Amino acid sequence: MKFSISNFQSPIAPHCRRRKNWRLAIGDWRCHAFTLIEIMVAIAIFTLVVGAIYSAWMLLIRSTQISKDVAAQAQRQRIALRTIEDSLMSVQSFQASPQYYSFAVENGDTAKLSFVSRVPDIFPRNGKFINPNTGREFNLRRLTFALQAGENGQKDLVLRQNPVLMDLDEDEQNYPLMLARNVRKFTIECWDTNKMEWADEWDDTNSIPTMMRIGLAMGGNTDVGKDAPEFAVTRLLSLPSQMMPAAAQNGSGGNPGGPGGGPQLQIPNPTTRGRPNR
Repeated sequence: MKFSISNFQSPIAPHCRRRKNWRLAIGDWRCHAFTLIEIMVAIAIFTLVVGAIYSAWMLLIRSTQISKDVAAQAQRQRIALRTIEDSLMSVQSFQASPQYYSFAVENGDTAKLSFVSRVPDIFPRNGKFINPNTGREFNLRRLTFALQAGENGQKDLVLRQNPVLMDLDEDEQNYPLMLARNVRKFTIECWDTNKMEWADEWDDTNSIPTMMRIGLAMGGNTDVGKDAPEFAVTRLLSLPSQMMPAAAQNGSGGNPGGPGGGPQLQIPNPTTRGRPNR
């Protein structure tokens, strides 16, 4: 059985039902393509965009690395200056034993600061210098802060320690405590009470200066952080200690390296309200 529908029209146009010829004439409005010049311009624009993104990314990475380098230098600088300050606050010197308690200052490319101090319990490398007889710590030690050559032409600030009556051992000589790397400048100045000015030399090694000015500049030599600015800090320190004269030292037999050699100091008796013992 067949049904017929009147006024039926197919939705597909008659000319579309015909199979298109695969040979399209050049320039036909139904055929679209890119020219060689358009392709080259698109590639050039894409290259510029990729290059800009890569440059921005590399700049971000470099700035982040420089920021980390500067932060690490600031932290190292703070620790180094704090270590020097803590040690100078406990400096000691005895006039009867100048060969053990000398105060040495050198400036320049091989700057050095050396003195004897009774270091606190939280001082670096505490626990290494133990008296085998008593089991107690040698807190009275000679500290030497020195500027020495490091890797890649940079300079490092190191600390060497030895008990006041002992020589510097091989471990401290070869493997000192690293306080700061990539140091540009390490300056030590002492207040000259005679000339009333700062001096970069301290000739009177048997005495302790009343004030010191320590300067530390870091940064600029590493491959990553060579563009970082110089980070310099100066600390002004007032030393609370003074040299102990030989006449005021206690001890027996003039034991070298320790208080001794002078007459006994009269100690007030609390029961006599400050009057010396007789």
